[in-house]
Amino acid sequence: MNTLKAWGGAIAAAGMMVVLGGCAATPSAETTAANQATLDNRAPFLPSALFPGSAQTFAAWHCEPAQQHLVTATNADDLRLWSLHGAWRLPQAVVASGARYQDGEISFWNRGDKALVETPRGQLQCSLAEQRDALTRAEKPGVMLFGQGNEPGWTVALANDTPTLTLEMNYGEERLQLPYMVSVMDNEAGRVVVENADVEPFFRVRIDAGACFDNMSGKPFPARVTLTYGGEQYSGCGQGIAP
Repeated sequence: MNTLKAWGGAIAAAGMMVVLGGCAATPSAETTAANQATLDNRAPFLPSALFPGSAQTFAAWHCEPAQQHLVTATNADDLRLWSLHGAWRLPQAVVASGARYQDGEISFWNRGDKALVETPRGQLQCSLAEQRDALTRAEKPGVMLFGQGNEPGWTVALANDTPTLTLEMNYGEERLQLPYMVSVMDNEAGRVVVENADVEPFFRVRIDAGACFDNMSGKPFPARVTLTYGGEQYSGCGQGIAP
């Protein structure tokens, strides 16, 4: 995965805005390719911004001065970083102390449970707030992306082999397994929208790369998941699960 310029991008704190540009395939072309996969009864590839890479842990950071909250996943040679606005991938840089990851003028410098985020317009001072083990295929066999929400408890799971979604509502009391089509696939923005077209009952799931925190546990995730089902809309968090 090249540097994720999908913050389209921004990390906003004390009025600062970092914008990353770049060329990308048009979302319509990506959506067409994704739906060709579903027509062939294959699960489409999802944006890499939804996955932790090889990292085994997600970390949540609370940052000042603007109440900014970040999520990170540390790999062997880079750091994946999510804000409320999208995702970055920062290669590792050589420093005398701590662990620093940098892409141009944007960097994340981790020293134990403290971190410094630098941008062309200022700095964020961050403290480690929470950690969570990344979901694995051993825990979720056959699942490529898993999302969940609370009150009432619900989960969605996209299969890794076929374009099939498993939906559980009301803490597992209601369970559906249905095929889906892709209405939006935007790899650059880390955005996917899937729905069941003309099949009843209707559902739509929107997945956006960005820092997300479980509203009961505070655990960090790299994606926000919005479920529309039964005339209601539900908000939660999710994670891509690599083989």
